[in-house]
Amino acid sequence: MAVPKGKVSKARRDKRRSSVWKLTAPSLVACPKCGAYHLPHRVCKNCGSYDGREVIKIAAEK
Repeated sequence: MAVPKGKVSKARRDKRRSSVWKLTAPSLVACPKCGAYHLPHRVCKNCGSYDGREVIKIAAEK
């Protein structure tokens, strides 16, 4: 049976767990049509285009 050889200190235990909580920020890309930033591989919410063509009709600004 596997048994720990000695007590693991709180500092050593916490050092091992320290990098788990770190998250990476989502990457953003500029829309080639309007220049607004959006998530990659998703429709631009500003102009409604994806892959160079209009997918969603956006109401014209007043």
